[in-house]
Amino acid sequence: MSVTLSIPYARLMDVLDELLAGTRAQDGVFNLTILDLPWSLEIRDEAPLALATLVRGSGWITRDGMEPLRLEQGDVAIFTGPEPYVVADTADRAPQLRIHPGGLCEPLPGAPIDYSARLGVRTYGSRKQGEVMVASGTYQLAGDVSRRLVKALPPVLVVPAGEVAGAVMEMITSEIQRDAPGQQSVLDRWLDLALITTLRAWFARPDSHAPGWYQAQTDPVAGTALRLLHEDPAYPWNVTELAERVGVSRASLARRFTALVGEAPMSYLTGWRITLAADQLRSTKDTVEAIARRVGYANAFALSVAFKRVRGTTPTAHRRAA
Repeated sequence: MSVTLSIPYARLMDVLDELLAGTRAQDGVFNLTILDLPWSLEIRDEAPLALATLVRGSGWITRDGMEPLRLEQGDVAIFTGPEPYVVADTADRAPQLRIHPGGLCEPLPGAPIDYSARLGVRTYGSRKQGEVMVASGTYQLAGDVSRRLVKALPPVLVVPAGEVAGAVMEMITSEIQRDAPGQQSVLDRWLDLALITTLRAWFARPDSHAPGWYQAQTDPVAGTALRLLHEDPAYPWNVTELAERVGVSRASLARRFTALVGEAPMSYLTGWRITLAADQLRSTKDTVEAIARRVGYANAFALSVAFKRVRGTTPTAHRRAA
């Protein structure tokens, strides 16, 4: 007989929350650039994940292979991948300043004659009262859990100011220009908060084309199954028991889960287990045997077989590559 699962909501695993928890800023780089019209800023930070917002003014985002996107004051844009992008007053304006890795700002032909870096800490431009103020920050992602989140995002996404926590962005702007003890940690945490609020708002938008695992979270069948798998990935799950715990038939679970998430329950579980193992192989010195048991495999050999099938390499080789 089927039994409907009943778990207090506070104990249920939020899939997005788990992915965001593994995506933390560390030594993030912030820049505040203040310009007057006409203006154009090229950012070549080579970061896998970056964020930009217009504190003052409005403009356009351009990036190779995509149509220009409008950016109004207060809007927040998130960029994935190391390819450069341009923020400017028009979509065809040649860059005047270029931001390099580490926050180094280079003046280009057409840059303000009185350009300098003397406006303040992490602040570039010709005058503090400039017509346009661009704040940008970068993430350096190290974990496979973080990469799983990044793969779910488009190359560029823009969230309107009204849907983002405006107070967060205003606080970041003031913190960028401070140089106090522990300031890097403060900026990293604010960058985390900005990313979380922006992504949460974007995923909730009807036009975001959010990944299946996000859309499925609100479904009583697929969402409950997802939370169970994330809550205890090491448990020896099979479709029959998972269906019983959810309170539906095996066929109903398989059909509903696959339709919403995009893959079968056990296939999804395998991918998540391998992601967790890959993260631990690079972030800990634990043995492959210990990691295997922690993520749901009987021994190191079983993990190695699954890891090679999914990633095309062995756990040991993956660890060495780090």
